[in-house]
Amino acid sequence: MELIRLSQPQTSALERAYVDRVLTSMVWHGDGEFTERATDWLVRRTGTHGALLTSSCTHALELSALLLELGPGDEVICPSFTFPSTVTAVALRGATPVLVDVDPHTLNIDVEQVAGALTDRTRAVFAVHYGGVAVDIDGLLDLLEPRGIPLVEDNAHGIGALWKGQHLGTFGALGTQSWHDTKNIACGEGGALLVNDPALMQRAEVIREKGTNRRQFLRGEIDKYTWTDHGSSYLLSEISAALLLAQMERFDEIQDARHRVWDAYDVRLLEWAENAGVERMNPTLGSEHPAHLYWMMMPTDDDQAGLIRHLRERDIVAAFHYQALDESVAGRRLAYAPRPCEVSLRASRRLVRLPLHADLTRADVDRIIAAVTSYRTVS
Repeated sequence: MELIRLSQPQTSALERAYVDRVLTSMVWHGDGEFTERATDWLVRRTGTHGALLTSSCTHALELSALLLELGPGDEVICPSFTFPSTVTAVALRGATPVLVDVDPHTLNIDVEQVAGALTDRTRAVFAVHYGGVAVDIDGLLDLLEPRGIPLVEDNAHGIGALWKGQHLGTFGALGTQSWHDTKNIACGEGGALLVNDPALMQRAEVIREKGTNRRQFLRGEIDKYTWTDHGSSYLLSEISAALLLAQMERFDEIQDARHRVWDAYDVRLLEWAENAGVERMNPTLGSEHPAHLYWMMMPTDDDQAGLIRHLRERDIVAAFHYQALDESVAGRRLAYAPRPCEVSLRASRRLVRLPLHADLTRADVDRIIAAVTSYRTVS
């Protein structure tokens, strides 16, 4: 029986044609024609003030930490239930990630936990839109804006996702995107920084270009470029940008395919989940999710491994997700949790993600649903 993967990028002749154009042009470095076109697409699609393609979402988060001038003595509040990149960007600057728990319904950072973790050393909040479902944006901004604390949105899962009609990644001072090949649109490895505060744009360009004002030089604003600030090489290669642009231009087609899979799970697993005591992903009212992933919370720790094993025996790849960072080796050494993150720990032990990508056929989905509903929970 053919293996059904958890995720995989979806390609067409357009990706191959665009990459071939770059290969024959002999201009393979970043900031060429395809970088410009992909950046324009991102700005138009999201409505952000400005965007910069980066070599990963991790690098976009690091760029954010540099722009906010985080350093020793500073605290940055982050969710415990996230990928380590969210917090390593903070720790690399010598600042302390303060890990708080997540909401049990969305697995997004809990605003009440954020409020309880605020101190006079809090310099920023890095919030993750888990699965592309919006955090409580209104609650966070009501809490942070009067205090002058910037919000950075880790929107690695959320390209195309909305909160009350506005794109995720455009509410905070900064937002980040991922083009890793597990994401809805991809170029293997890659990311982007959304700059929503115009005052940060010029410095963001400098930091991304090894600390030089080369972007100004390329626009003809200065006659030479030189070293002016901190920075590193955060540029996406033109080969990757060409692959990404093709994905962007097929975004609606890819999204339609993903939503068909997500919607089938949502409808056809309802009865089984209710009978088995399984909690299903349930996007909040006002949040339009991008069908990035479909998760279920199993009733016991044993059921997480049990369902994953049950599906793997049927050549279907399912997976757990993040491990609670406050319980991790690095989390105990480099971060601080004011209180145990019990929801994050429960999610790390019980959450299961089902296969979700644009190449899944109706027969694949039927097979996955049949396999899931044939599983009997331990409880």
